Amino acid sequence: MSDSNTKSKIDAAREWIVDHKLRSVGCLWLSGIAGSIAYNWSQPGMKTSVRIIHARLHAQALTLAALAGAAVVEYYDHKSGAKSERYAKFLDSSPHKD
Repeated sequence: MSDSNTKSKIDAAREWIVDHKLRSVGCLWLSGIAGSIAYNWSQPGMKTSVRIIHARLHAQALTLAALAGAAVVEYYDHKSGAKSERYAKFLDSSPHKD
């Protein structure tokens, strides 16, 4: 596999995540809950309510990390100018210009 092909797949995945931030965070949350429940179910001697609470806490921490990551990506996109070109047509055609 060539390096340029790998880079294009990574760029395509990054673009999809940037365009679908909430869907990405939701999928991460759901996989975090499922993974944590699966892990906690393998631990003997825990009550079901404690397992569910631990799964929720792990998924919540994962979601906060994903939201922080999305904020960093958004900040980088605004600083690099990638978003300014995409939104320029909407900003220039504003009917409320002075």
